Amino acid sequence: MNNWSEKTISIGEVQNLLDQGYEIEVDSPDGWVGVNFFVDKGMWDEYRLEIDDPYYKPVICNAAHLFETTVGWVSAKQLAQVEEANILTKDGYKKGRVSSTGNKTPIVDINVEHENHRYYTNGVSSHNTGVGKSLFMCHCAAANIAQGNNVLYITMEMSEERIAERIDANLMNIDISQLENLNKDTFNSKIERISKKSIGQLIVKEYPTGSASASHFRALLNELKIKKNFVPSIIYVDYLNICASSRMKAGGSINSYTYVKAIAEELRGLAVEANVPLVSATQTTRGGYGNSDVGLEDTSESFGLPATADLMFALISTEELEDMNQIMVKQLKNRYNDVGTYKRFVVGIDRPKMKLYDAEESAQTLNNEDMSEWEIE
Repeated sequence: MNNWSEKTISIGEVQNLLDQGYEIEVDSPDGWVGVNFFVDKGMWDEYRLEIDDPYYKPVICNAAHLFETTVGWVSAKQLAQVEEANILTKDGYKKGRVSSTGNKTPIVDINVEHENHRYYTNGVSSHNTGVGKSLFMCHCAAANIAQGNNVLYITMEMSEERIAERIDANLMNIDISQLENLNKDTFNSKIERISKKSIGQLIVKEYPTGSASASHFRALLNELKIKKNFVPSIIYVDYLNICASSRMKAGGSINSYTYVKAIAEELRGLAVEANVPLVSATQTTRGGYGNSDVGLEDTSESFGLPATADLMFALISTEELEDMNQIMVKQLKNRYNDVGTYKRFVVGIDRPKMKLYDAEESAQTLNNEDMSEWEIE
């Protein structure tokens, strides 16, 4: 798009412009970054951030909204428990305070195309929407490597370096924020300890968003086998909806249902051809973000995706689970077993170390609870 224009709009107007085919960029601490998609999260308890500077308008958000502070990303709910904090703004860090208003408010969010996943809301650095699909896949990839399996991780959302950092943090059992500050001796000792185990190989390959299809991945597999004698035991694609189709071109008379279904079929075909499991992720629909019990029908863009998948599950995050550092997994489809067996279960999540872990047996009582009053982040 050549005719770019700068305009101040509300975040709620982003969806209309995206629906009209506009390419949108928003201001962020990393410069202007593209918007991938818009999310309507429904009604939430209202929190309000006020900056000690009359130039900045208050930011209305929900409890889970993340703000960038001098101690990292902190939720509005956590900030409401302290008197004030240093919040990153367009003019550097400024004093700010968050309070719960006691009201309900409609919450909308956007996902931006940058490895830092942040953008300015009323001049204040805010974080992308998300519940941790990339974290989930990075943890699984690290577990596969630790079991001696070769992993090919294809990313079209984050950079190769960011994905590798997440997997390193998991394998080294260290906060990701501390990785770059490790001294040489500590780093070498951790690497030596890992190398003594049965460790598989990891290759991370980055493609620009929307540019790579199953044909590109097939060529990559052939190249890795010939040049590096590398044959993956499992492939991760982060993530399916931002792949390209090798059979049809997006736009024109091709709707999203047909296009995403084609991508899913091509990736499944590649997995069968290579005789290797292929794991990917997708988003929920706008209704899915406000739905208390996500189903197959809440898959974004195309129901052809769940129709093609062999195994599909949803990651569900709520304020209650966030407080307990947990995330719920719900089986949606399973061609290998009864989908009713362990239909829902809870796992612990350690975001700084990019790890998942087994939750206590008592947490699994949530499997049998009525989810109708739960909210999805």
